[in-house]
Amino acid sequence: MKYVLLGSISPSWLGKQAERLTKSNEKLKQLGIKQESVLYTQGQFDFVETIDAPGPSSVLGFTIWYSKKGYGTIQTLPAFEDKEIRKIIKKG
Repeated sequence: MKYVLLGSISPSWLGKQAERLTKSNEKLKQLGIKQESVLYTQGQFDFVETIDAPGPSSVLGFTIWYSKKGYGTIQTLPAFEDKEIRKIIKKG
C-alpha cells in the first residue's frame, strides 16, 4: 500500500542530514518499505515522502522508530492511485 509521509526534522538533526538519511533508509529497508520519492519543502513540513509499504504496521513501526530516535515527527496518510480509487468508488 502507498503512503505519503509529512515529516518535520528536529532542529538538533538539521546539521546531521547524511546520518539521519542513512539510518532512516536502513530502517525502511529492514521493514520492507520502498521509498518512491522524497521532496524537501518550506512551510509546516520539512519533507514530503511517498512510500510503498507491506501494510500499516510497518509504517507505524517506522514512524515510532523515527520519533524515538529524536529525528523529528512524521504524519502518515494512506494514498491511493487513480485506478484504486475508481474501484473503491464503484464499491461505494
